[in-house]
Amino acid sequence: MIRFIAALLLALVSVPAFAETAVERHGQLRVEGNRIVDRNGEPVMLRGMSLFWSQWQGKYYNASAIRWLRDDWNVNVVRAAMAVHSDGYLKYPEREMKKVEAVIDAAIGLGIYVIVDWHAHQPEAAAAGEFFAKIARKYGQHPNLIYETYNEPLREHDWSTVLKPYHVAVSGKIRSEDPDNLIVAGTQTWSQDVDKAALDPLPFPNVAYTLHFYAGTHRQELRDKAEAAMKNGAALFVTEWGTTDANGDGPIFPEETRRWFDFMERHELSYLNWSVADKREGSAALLPGASPQGGWPARMLTPSGRLVREQLRKMNPKQGRRSKSVDPCGEGTC
Repeated sequence: MIRFIAALLLALVSVPAFAETAVERHGQLRVEGNRIVDRNGEPVMLRGMSLFWSQWQGKYYNASAIRWLRDDWNVNVVRAAMAVHSDGYLKYPEREMKKVEAVIDAAIGLGIYVIVDWHAHQPEAAAAGEFFAKIARKYGQHPNLIYETYNEPLREHDWSTVLKPYHVAVSGKIRSEDPDNLIVAGTQTWSQDVDKAALDPLPFPNVAYTLHFYAGTHRQELRDKAEAAMKNGAALFVTEWGTTDANGDGPIFPEETRRWFDFMERHELSYLNWSVADKREGSAALLPGASPQGGWPARMLTPSGRLVREQLRKMNPKQGRRSKSVDPCGEGTC
């Protein structure tokens, strides 16, 4: 009996302590002033990865890949980029919805946040409202959910006359099903003119505004716009950013990327990198042929992927009921 008790005590001591998931730690998110805060009113920063357009890189829209991103990259948020046009949701609604729901289900199961992104450049208020109403009806009771109602409006889509009415209409459909979860509204000029939105804000609470940047193209001028928006009371959320030029290709810009890291950390802005994809372009995190199921060794990461993974592992706390991060390559040495 004494040996049994001793063995039991040893086993209990050997069991790793459960780590909190991100959602266990922060719970329901909301906007307070120009900050996104958690259930305790404390500013919260989410750092993670955006998946690529769903119709072109849907192979990564699965639970195994999302688990790897949480456990190895330390992401606490992922973004499902629901493609709308170009053989996306408008043409194949059931097919694309299944992909997005697979990511939502995985995020809920893993205890991380998930942005459901209407990934379009042209306004489709009726279709977007119908889509988000379905998502909110099915998942709105979960605090994991974040709605991004319009990815990147173009320069021609004026904030006050086009985008504001659009967001009011689409957000109304969401709020009829889900009164609580955070909404992030895309802004004019590929989600860069956040200063315009701040001067004419949406007429409802718990909304942040989308800021996008690509480090090779967007520099201090855009950071100045972001600061102006925050000074005027807008809460910002960087739902997409890249290490390259705005076309998503070419070399990465590490120094300018780190300037953006410093800026976002200083202002407590959440951010997600573009993208989890093995497309042959500079902003993709993975090299061609990277497994759809995750488990990517360092040799299958692009320069962008290695830079972003390093930042996420450095800044995000470990999570997810485990004691150690899974790293078959010993901090990326293989």
